[in-house]
Amino acid sequence: MIEIYLLTAVGAVVAGFVQGISGFAFGLVAMSFWAWSLDPKLAACLAVFGALTGQLLSAVTMRRGFDLKLLLPFLLGGLAGIPIGVAILPHLEMNWFKAALGTLLVIWCPGMLLARNLPKITAGGKFGDAIAGLTGGVLSGIGGFAGTLPTLWCTLRGFEKDTQRAIIQNFNLAMLTVTMGAYLATGVVTKEAVPYFAIVAPAMLIPTFLGAKLYIGLSEARFRQIVLSLLTASGIALLASSVPHIV
Repeated sequence: MIEIYLLTAVGAVVAGFVQGISGFAFGLVAMSFWAWSLDPKLAACLAVFGALTGQLLSAVTMRRGFDLKLLLPFLLGGLAGIPIGVAILPHLEMNWFKAALGTLLVIWCPGMLLARNLPKITAGGKFGDAIAGLTGGVLSGIGGFAGTLPTLWCTLRGFEKDTQRAIIQNFNLAMLTVTMGAYLATGVVTKEAVPYFAIVAPAMLIPTFLGAKLYIGLSEARFRQIVLSLLTASGIALLASSVPHIV
């Protein structure tokens, strides 16, 4: 049991630092640690809790680039997607889900990372933003992965780093708050999770602040490289933790 608690803390430390830099990815990074030893539903609860804690910290320390008009379509789509994700979670085979998401990230993100001139998507507009938000809401309900696909969409849209971070940060905050409320209301959160909550919250505090400090000094190009590299690494970790179980 001590080893499991230690692994939980290490996952929270690393995921908190990554979320501090990028504004998202707590669930992806944490799952790469927790998927080896924690029950999938417990890991999903912890991912949502940790990501929400990190977003609350970021909301206090990072207020750059906020634009409600840009954010609103993402929010409306996300709110529609959360009930779908929460409904899917009890019936989902988590290893297959992680394998599918990991495959998408491993195929798509390196191509974006290696492209010298990443083409900007101008079609779709607010409707495209809402669809990206919808997918984020579904993934939030499944396990706190709210920012993954919306981040890819914002990158393709060519948003500046402060604008992208503000959208994803505030989108995540809203989605994760609603998701945690839904988890509590539907009994997904159990008494078993409480000791783990007490480990995750303090473990991630300082790393999240350190990551946020590092973010301030990043250039636009470096921020894009870090985001896509993190998504690629997370995809590899998801595949490594899921494929052996499937095979």
